[in-house]
Parts: sequence; structure tokens; C-alpha cells
Amino acid sequence: MTQSHPPRQQRADSVAAPRRFPLRESVIFLALLAAVLVVYAAMGSAYGTRMLVEAACYAILALGLTIQWGYAGQFNAGVMGFVALGGFCAMFFSIPVNEAFWSSELPGELGLALLYMVAAIVLVVAVSRLDRIGVPKPLRTFITVVLGVVLYMAVISNFREVAGQIESRVDFIGGLALPAWFGWIIGGALAGGVGYFIGHVCLGLRSDYLAIATIGIAEIIKSFLKNADWLTRGTATVSPLPWPVPGPGDVGFTLARALYLSVTAVIIAAIFFLLHRAYNAPWGRMIRAIRDNEVSAAAMGKDINKRRLEIFVLGCILMGIGGAVLASFNSLFDPQGYLPLNHTFLVLVMVILGGPGNNLGTIFGAVVVYIIWLMSEPLALFLMQLAVDIGSATFGWDAPTNLDSRALQARVFVIGLLISLVLRFAPKGMLPEKVRHHG
Repeated sequence: MTQSHPPRQQRADSVAAPRRFPLRESVIFLALLAAVLVVYAAMGSAYGTRMLVEAACYAILALGLTIQWGYAGQFNAGVMGFVALGGFCAMFFSIPVNEAFWSSELPGELGLALLYMVAAIVLVVAVSRLDRIGVPKPLRTFITVVLGVVLYMAVISNFREVAGQIESRVDFIGGLALPAWFGWIIGGALAGGVGYFIGHVCLGLRSDYLAIATIGIAEIIKSFLKNADWLTRGTATVSPLPWPVPGPGDVGFTLARALYLSVTAVIIAAIFFLLHRAYNAPWGRMIRAIRDNEVSAAAMGKDINKRRLEIFVLGCILMGIGGAVLASFNSLFDPQGYLPLNHTFLVLVMVILGGPGNNLGTIFGAVVVYIIWLMSEPLALFLMQLAVDIGSATFGWDAPTNLDSRALQARVFVIGLLISLVLRFAPKGMLPEKVRHHG
């Protein structure tokens, strides 16, 4: 009997190819390290550490966006809304309890108003299903609309009366005095829950319509938080928010920020490990297959809508966590401070620069873009002042009085120039996604 041997090509494929030394990645990260050291030397250790903490918070947001856009091709243009939800939870669960509110009859009245609201929603949903028991659809729609309008007017009138009493008597309901990290977890859960609701409605839309829908939803969330004075104090803001580590008043600015940085580093390491495992697992390959060819994935029996919803919710959870961590570090909750430029467009630039779908590249892009965003203002101010000094000494120019505001606007120009250069010379990012082919 002759012994069969595997084909030569099969034997060759079974041997793992030698892994190359990551020269490109090493050079890029060494350059990033040099930039961080320059910031530390020029601005001081307290400023540099603060910059790294905020960049780490933005890295969590960028990881949430890169798994939506990079893994599944879902363009979420409403990152700001999920960041705001995380910030709200960080505030609500960590600030001290408002004894004036809880010692009054207002909690019972608020709970009753919320119960009426839930009952009205359940009743309207039930009426919208009347066609299942034989009611004609036009009549069902008419009854649902009329009932919804009547119940909305009744419920909102009662709710506004209770909210007005809270604002006039106790300012706002206060917090729950729980650890800061608990608010971070709930912030991620709340953002994921809202993302689940949005996904059911919007994930069937085309990518451009999905972007428009998420922008609108983000603005709705911001508007609610800004106008719900009974819950968030609105534009009056809430501060200070407690930290999960000793604050600057206990150990000094530099050490406190270094401790906070260590917490964010642990969070990023855990998220990176889980996402890396998921990306290389069969689940990750299935997600990428849906992204690259949805028709073929559906033909292979994959549940497209379920998987797209999973990835959208997961990304929203990370955005909520990142928003909560950022709000706690700033020690301030200001609903009016959430801006599309700072909390959506900047995150998008980070993902584009690093490389959509590449977790390590996303972290790199977050740190690089935030350094450029933060340092372009003082650098622009320095160059403007230098030009004014030279012009005054040489040509007798009059120095403008608004150099500070002009320097602040310069960073928008710098970010716009950066994204243009990246899209022109590195459209897949500085660290493009590396897809391993199996089989």
C-alpha cells in the first residue's frame, strides 16, 4: 500500500509565513512619542498629562466609531448625542443627593407623572395594533393619531407642572452619590439602549440617510438635556463631578491626572483586547463579510439586520463610556458644551487618520489629532504674534486686538487641512486595516 502525501502546495500553505518587523508602525509611534515629549517640555507635565487623558477619552469614542464604520460600514454622524448621554449619567449617578428634593412630596409627584407617561405610551401602542382584531387600517390610524395628540397634551401639561415645581423649589433633583465608575457603566448601557432603538428604525436606511438621521437624533438628545432644567440644571451646568481617583486637591494636579490617565489606559487596554479578539474571531469575519458584500452574506444564511444592530449598539456603548469618562475628568456637565465639531467631526477625523477598522490605528489617530487640535491654537498665536512684532518693527503695522480669537479659529483650519492631506495621500489612514484571508 502506498502512503499518500499531501500536495506540495498544501504543505507550503500549512507553514506559517514569517512575520515582518513592524517598521512602519514603529516609526509612526516613535514620532508620536517625540511629539508628546515636546508638548511636555513646552507646556509642562500637568498640561501634558491633561492632554493625554482627554486624548484617551477621545480614543474610546473613536474605537466606538471605528467598529461601526470600519467593521460594518455604518456611518454614524451623531456621536455627540451618545457622548452627551454618557456625560449625563456620569453627572446624575455621582453628584451628591439633593436632600431638599427627596424630603419633599416632589419625588412622588414626579414618579406619578412618569407613570402617566408610560401608561399613555402603552395605550397608544396598543391602539396602533387594532388592525389585528379586524379594525380597518385607516380607522386605526385615525384613532391612534387622535388619541396620541390628546394624551400627549394631557401628560405633558401635568409633567411640566411637576417640573416647574422642582425647578422653583429645589433647583433640580440632584444625583445619587454613587461611585463615578458606576455612572460610566450606566452611561454605556443607556447609550447602547438608545442605539438599539435608533438601530431598529434607521439601520434599514442607506448610509447617507443613516448619517442624516443620526445627526437629527443627536440634536434631539442635546436639546432635551439642555432644556430639562429639573433634571440637568440646563445651561446652569453641574459641577464639580467626583473622580474615581484622588483629585487635584488631594495629591496635586500632575499626580491626580496621572492616576486618572492610568484608569483610562486600563479601560482602553480592555476594550482593545476584546475588540481584537472579536475582530479575528468568526463573528468579526462575518461582520466584515456583511460590510464587503451584503448580498453574498445574506445568501449564505447570515442574519444581516441582527448583526448590523449588534455592531451599532456595541459602538454606541463605547461612545457612552467615553463620554462619561470625559465628563468626569472635566468635572463639569454642560449640555450646551456638546458640539458637533468637537464631539462628532473631530472623532471622525481621528478614525480617518488612524485607519477605519484598525483598532491600533484608531488609538494612534485619536492621540495625534487631539495633540494637533490642542496645540494648534498656541502655535498659531505664537506665529501671529511673531508676524505682528516683525510688521510693527519693520513697517509700523498696528497690532490687531483679537489675536486670541483668531488663533482659536486657526485650529479648525489646521484640522481641515489635515483631513484633506490624509484623504489625498493616505485615504486608508496611516495604519490601514489588515485583513487576513483564510482558506
